[in-house]
Amino acid sequence: MTPPAAPLALLLVHAHPDDEVINNGASMARYAAEGVHVTLVTCTLGEEGEVLVPELAHLAADREDRLGEHRMTEMADSMKALGVHDQRYLGGPGRYRDSGMMGTPPNERPDSFWRADVDEAAGHLAAIVREVRPQVLVTYDEIGGYGHPDHIQAHRVAMRAADLAADPAHGEGEAWEVAKVYWNAMPRSVVAAGLERMRAEGHELPFDAVEVDDLPFVVDDALVTTAVDATPWLDAKVRALRSYPTQVSTDDGFFALSNNVGQSIMSVEHYRLVRGDRGPAGADGREDDLFAGVR
Repeated sequence: MTPPAAPLALLLVHAHPDDEVINNGASMARYAAEGVHVTLVTCTLGEEGEVLVPELAHLAADREDRLGEHRMTEMADSMKALGVHDQRYLGGPGRYRDSGMMGTPPNERPDSFWRADVDEAAGHLAAIVREVRPQVLVTYDEIGGYGHPDHIQAHRVAMRAADLAADPAHGEGEAWEVAKVYWNAMPRSVVAAGLERMRAEGHELPFDAVEVDDLPFVVDDALVTTAVDATPWLDAKVRALRSYPTQVSTDDGFFALSNNVGQSIMSVEHYRLVRGDRGPAGADGREDDLFAGVR
């Protein structure tokens, strides 16, 4: 008798609260609604983030240093908006601290995520992989999308954890091999179209429009293997973004972080398959499902 297939599970690994919504919020809401077990692992509390709400400025790292605990409440609201019930902090809340940007004092702190031992951190994540048994893992590319040290470290830890979880000689519990690993991707053509739309409507928006080549996270369209259309869950993504008022501003289909660079709130989210077999593709040559070929 053929054993029953494992329940579908999706694991996402992100650096800070709010990263998950920007990159994957619509996908997360879609898969949660479809009955997939969605697990989000967040590596830090985002303690070094800038505070966009003036009345909460006292929470910042250079004042009361309580932004991390506040962002945990924002994260809980985000998960509620997306319908996700399994969110965890790597090693427990506060185990790894937000590293700030390269060359800044927070990046030098010994408790920063950037300074963490990769194998130790990956061991925490590998235990979650073996518990949840995801067919699909999503994280950042090797430069963390735009070079933030915590994003780069999250990439390293996620990729290492996938290896450790599949190795029967490592750790406790039954080994589990993730079938497909994806990196988040922002295709050049999609980002350029969003910026063009914002320029056309710029007189009504408070955000700055830039050129597509000014954005470090853009990738060539040819690298994008998968486009997940989660348009019915766009409202859930918008609600989740609005759960992070200290970090994100939203207006008329666009959002911006503290740099005030406007980006479209996307309901079709893009990915690059880097491990595993590509599933059936549509007319555009891309998968339309992270679980393509798995279910």
